[in-house]
Parts: sequence; structure tokens; C-alpha cells
Amino acid sequence: MLLVVDDTRTARREAISELGEALRTLIEHATKTEAPAAELLRAAGELRSVAARLGEQARGAAVPAVDDLLRGVRMYNPVTGHGSALAPPLHIEVAGGVAIGRCTLGLAFEGPPTFAHGGVSAMLLDQILGHAVGASGNPGMTVRLDTSYRAPVPLRTPLRLTAVVDEVAGRRVTATGTIATEADPGTILVSATGTFVGLRADQARRLFGPAL
Repeated sequence: MLLVVDDTRTARREAISELGEALRTLIEHATKTEAPAAELLRAAGELRSVAARLGEQARGAAVPAVDDLLRGVRMYNPVTGHGSALAPPLHIEVAGGVAIGRCTLGLAFEGPPTFAHGGVSAMLLDQILGHAVGASGNPGMTVRLDTSYRAPVPLRTPLRLTAVVDEVAGRRVTATGTIATEADPGTILVSATGTFVGLRADQARRLFGPAL
């Protein structure tokens, strides 16, 4: 098996991001195409060939070399990872103690026609709540997520997510978050309250091992 030894981490992250963008474009087109069956079968064959080439140098279960867990860099995170074909991706920044996320969901995330699947909303909120908790200096893992759906989340529409930490009680942290559209941030479409618990040192070692 060949290993990449001459690429810098930065160069590989850029290449992974480029591949991720191409995959997201492919998925979006695949979900809306009305191409004839013959064209779909031809595309499937071509994609299987590419997949086989990429699979020749698989990493197995190990943490990707381009990731940095201590700095929160996860290239294949299914919500924020620029290398993930599954991610919107969600872009998050923290200002004044508030985590603010922005993304646009394509047809791949469709539940009811023209609207996002409810599970996608929960996934987005879990991610931004966890980001707010980590940014507060109290990182932890989700143990409970209570989600309230007030209105459907539209596809192909810029979204704005927010999250803040409400309470810190020892290792247990509570945070709340919302999803709205960028054009109408005052109208909440989905809200959630998340409970997170910080890991003990032995738990962190057991889960993440040498990656930390």
C-alpha cells in the first residue's frame, strides 16, 4: 500500500476540501437529475472506478492524519467537515459568547418536499450546541437533546443557527440553540436544549487514545 509522505498537512487539507466540494456538487446533481437510465448507469460505473482508486489507500479506523482533535479540526465531520460529502457544510464562528452558524441545505437533505428532514435539523443543532459548549471552555459529549419543531426548515435558503451556554454545573453543561433563516432571524423554525457532560481523563483516553 502506498502512503502519502511528501504532502504537507495544509496541502492535503486543501485537496480534501476540494474533493469534498466536488462530492457535494455530485450529490446535489444526483438528487435532482432527470437524466435517462443509460446515462445514470454510465455515471455509476465511472464513480465506482474512482471509488476503487481512492479505496486503495484507506486509513482504516484510525483518526485521519489531517485532523487535529485538540484544535477542533475534523475534516470529515458530517456537519462541518469540508472534506465530507454529507456536510452542508455548516460554518461556525463565536462572537460575544454566542456560537453563530450559517449554511444552506440542498436537495440531499430533503424530508417533506422542498423542506429539510427533521433529523437534519437535530443534527445541525447538536453540532452548534456542542461548539458553544466547547468554546465556553467546558467541552463535553451530548447526553440529551430536546428538540422543538415550530415550522419547516426550507431548502436552498441561507440559514442562521445560534447557540449559547445557559448553565455549567460541574461536568454537566446545558445549552440552547435555534435555527432560523438568514433573511428572518427573529422567526425561530427549530429550537433545542442540549445537555453535555465533560469526559473524565480516563474516559477521554479510552475513547480517543493517542489522538489526544
